[in-house]
Amino acid sequence: MKKININSTIKSPKKGLLITALLATQLGAVQGFAQTNPDTNFKGVIGKTLADSKEYWPEPVTAPKGAPNIIWILLDDVGFGASSSFGGLIQTPTFDNLANNGLRYTNFHTTAICAPTRAALLTGRNSGKVHVSGFSHTVMSAGFPGWDGRIPSDKGTIAEILRDKGYNTFAVGKYGLTPDEEATDAGPFDRWPTGKGFEHFFGFLGSQTDQYKPDLVEDNAHVTPDGRHLTDQITDKAISYITKQHKAAPNKPFFLYYAPGAVHAPHQVADSWSDQYKGKFDEGWDVYREKVLANQKKLGVIPANAVLPERNPLITDWKKLSADEKKVYARFMEVYAGYLTYTDHEIGRIVNHLKETNQLENTLIFVAIGDNGASKEGTLQGTINQSLFSKTVSDEQNLQNNLNNIGEIGTAKGLNTNYPLGWAQATNSPFKNWKQDAQSEGGTRNPLIVYYPKEIKEKGGIRNQYSHVTDLLPTTLDIAGIKAPEYIREIKQDAIQGSTLYASLNNAKAESLHKIQYYYIFGNRAIYKDGWKAAAAHLPDSFAIKNSLGKNEAPAPSNFDTDVWELYNLNEDFNERVNLAKKYPEKLAELQKLFDEQAKENNVYPLIDWQDVFNRRIHNLGADKGKTLQELAKKATQSGATN
Repeated sequence: MKKININSTIKSPKKGLLITALLATQLGAVQGFAQTNPDTNFKGVIGKTLADSKEYWPEPVTAPKGAPNIIWILLDDVGFGASSSFGGLIQTPTFDNLANNGLRYTNFHTTAICAPTRAALLTGRNSGKVHVSGFSHTVMSAGFPGWDGRIPSDKGTIAEILRDKGYNTFAVGKYGLTPDEEATDAGPFDRWPTGKGFEHFFGFLGSQTDQYKPDLVEDNAHVTPDGRHLTDQITDKAISYITKQHKAAPNKPFFLYYAPGAVHAPHQVADSWSDQYKGKFDEGWDVYREKVLANQKKLGVIPANAVLPERNPLITDWKKLSADEKKVYARFMEVYAGYLTYTDHEIGRIVNHLKETNQLENTLIFVAIGDNGASKEGTLQGTINQSLFSKTVSDEQNLQNNLNNIGEIGTAKGLNTNYPLGWAQATNSPFKNWKQDAQSEGGTRNPLIVYYPKEIKEKGGIRNQYSHVTDLLPTTLDIAGIKAPEYIREIKQDAIQGSTLYASLNNAKAESLHKIQYYYIFGNRAIYKDGWKAAAAHLPDSFAIKNSLGKNEAPAPSNFDTDVWELYNLNEDFNERVNLAKKYPEKLAELQKLFDEQAKENNVYPLIDWQDVFNRRIHNLGADKGKTLQELAKKATQSGATN
């Protein structure tokens, strides 16, 4: 019997009748056999018997030939001037090696705080567009499209894309994008990492966790940590994923998202790392800034004529500090530095593993040194156990507590160890301000290293193109030779907003394709367009509110309409020293209008600030209704869900 492919496309009634007649003659006559229409993707032949049929097996999905392994490394709370790779005084030899054999991007931007940065990074879309203008935590999310902290399925992640294009996908470390209400072993799990494209996950779902007693998750269940430092554990797990995958499918590429808790609070690290820096910071934060500025000029990561901004008025001249203050503050910085160097060492273990197994040459590595600027959450004196939302004690009492417990700084006993604000300013050199300050380069500008020996020709090159965290996804797809999918698992995808950096890999003068970018974090806001930037700080910020609470004072009321907008030409003034608002009011008005347009397009409205958070004006529903912020903060801390 002649075989007929009954899955052929029927384009006209006459052809349909003809085929029907033929089937009736050749198949239907065989003892009344009737064929139902199979899956439209089936390209074989189904007859009554196997002899009359033809099998069909779809080709397995494979990555493009020669596609690289891909590693995204995202550190936490690291300023532009911390790592030696960008002129800092903290030694990071692994990063130095990757940068010296790859590229340093000097004009790369994050959102100014962790969860929005991570949401934008993983999706290639603005944080408000993917519903993470704030956090996925109960106390910092709100029931609006830009604020509910729940990334929609039509805004797929890099892991979902690569998984469906022939990659294995792994994530270790901090995730920070699972709603608190869903972060239990009962799920639902569609907003856990495994529900967002990662085939394996080992780390924590919140924004902060104890590094020795982490709120640890493996795949879809909480597990018991083994007592070692979490960074050690996630590195072992990452290497095990790579090893098993390479043994099973040596020609299949992998994607690894490596996001340690470091160097977010709590700063916890073995003495063997922090003691390497004993006495190294005794000269203080003012001298640190000057040394870093000189190093950065030598490296070429800032303009040769760069000048440091004035010391922030909140920061005391190091020379005027007491001996006790210098002693405590220096120890905080020694621990922070040891923590960063230790983290660099752990990342070096992965790099060395790839080198030893001959996989490094075809591995694309992005290293974002920080998801925002250095943290301003350590108060003026530093903290050891004080949580972000707890009521502060007086400056004098805080200093005395730190002095009395100086031996706990960096240890497992320090559950929220964070360095003083003066060191945050220093490690953010040469920029103003800190984490949370979306209006400032100090909050949003982070070092980026791109390493890909197979394709990058210039080793140690400098790239100054303006870029944003949303750009890493389209750049990665371009390098891998993968087109962004129109559908992911039958869900039509929204447009990717990031711009590719691919042309700049081997062309230092390539045009920056990222022309416009808004910024918004709990009141602080900015808009960038073609080198110009309009920005408004919003007060009181979290720092001012906590200080008021510590003095038993009511914080000053906030008013978005009275915020003062500033204007900068970043092409000529990269670290925002000259405010041009009065000189060019028309340009300022133009950019303010653009911010409003971008805010509407990206679900930023309504504007929510820290007053709304501290006063429990958002997400004040259900079981949490009526609870104080301190009660919720305690609950969040227990689940690892703190900023």
